[in-house]
Amino acid sequence: MVTTDSVETRVVLVDDQELVRSGLRRILRRRDGFEIVAECGDGSELPAALDEAGVVDVVVMDLRMREVDGITATRALAGRPDAPPVLVLTTFDDDAMLSGALRAGAAGFLLKDSSADDLIRAVRAVAAGDSWLDPAVTGRVLSSYRQSAPAAGAAADGHEVLTARELEVLCLMGAGRSNSEIAEDLFISELTVKSHIGRIFTKLNLRDRPAAIVYAYDNGLVRPTA
Repeated sequence: MVTTDSVETRVVLVDDQELVRSGLRRILRRRDGFEIVAECGDGSELPAALDEAGVVDVVVMDLRMREVDGITATRALAGRPDAPPVLVLTTFDDDAMLSGALRAGAAGFLLKDSSADDLIRAVRAVAAGDSWLDPAVTGRVLSSYRQSAPAAGAAADGHEVLTARELEVLCLMGAGRSNSEIAEDLFISELTVKSHIGRIFTKLNLRDRPAAIVYAYDNGLVRPTA
């Protein structure tokens, strides 16, 4: 099992199945550094839950719900100044829906048949400001994301504008490494990693981390695992 963090990660669960939420509660335990601060049975309940919960580090969001689905609920969060990042969790291996969740602003996605350890790592990564893209479907989902992404999201320049270290960071991002993992790999601080990522976004005219990962795939810097 993943080792315990000393600081609790405050989580909101959004899923229309009580059994699923119960299973998530058993995995995201307080002794492992998590606190479930709210639960919602539909995306329509999320704004009120966030207002009541106060500080929230990450929302774990189902995609398919009866009234307000996960994509719509994620998109609605964009208007909140304190919007927490969203990790989409779904049983559906649906490339178009998962890429739609990324376009709506989700920080990542994980299939529900993933291991408990992967769920813990994904929640922690997203709460820390990283992305998490399930490697089982990443290649196909990013292809769908790329085809439907607005033209403004395309990079203005080739990666020749990047320094050698920025290119290393971009490659590691494309390979799915978190900021902390990149820092460990390159023997630099997480703050330095974040600075490099900010410059990468600016130099390549990229909106967010998923767009950077798409860029890395498109330019042969990393290759899909599936």
